[in-house]
Amino acid sequence: MKIKTEFLILDLIERTRKNINQVEKLYQLTEKELNKKKNQETWSVLECIEHLNLYGEFYISEIEQKINKSKTNPETFFKSGIIGNYFAKSMLPSEKMKKIKTFKDKDPNGTNLNKKTIDKFLEQQRQILGLLNKSKKISLSKTKTSISISKLIKLKLGNTLRVLIYHNERHIEQAKTALE
Repeated sequence: MKIKTEFLILDLIERTRKNINQVEKLYQLTEKELNKKKNQETWSVLECIEHLNLYGEFYISEIEQKINKSKTNPETFFKSGIIGNYFAKSMLPSEKMKKIKTFKDKDPNGTNLNKKTIDKFLEQQRQILGLLNKSKKISLSKTKTSISISKLIKLKLGNTLRVLIYHNERHIEQAKTALE
């Protein structure tokens, strides 16, 4: 995949704003509604959001450190690698989403949650918007980040941002399903 860097960042900003708008609407619901589950294996709305918070804690810190340390210049086009593109695309929500087993430390099932979970998510999204704006000044290809499952695997910053934001979209869709 090859895309104009400017367009990629604008798309990710737009997706993040959409995620913010969708999650802000959850304030209208009661905590009882937000914690309701179909069964013990599924996640409630707040568990879906908490899952995103747990990943956000890792990725926001990782991305911020790499952006601040980067001495690269931005390029006109971002070219995704095969592995990074695969990871990113696998996170996009779709009608027939494959269920992906989450790691135990990122599984909020059974956690006691309240609307502060939403506050934390929205704060993280504002941080992501700031990082997206900062990323305009560096190379999204030459700047590499670790991923949450292994410090040994590095992705191009552009792909890491895609994975993070698409993952948010995926679980916001899951949260909507939990309400049905």
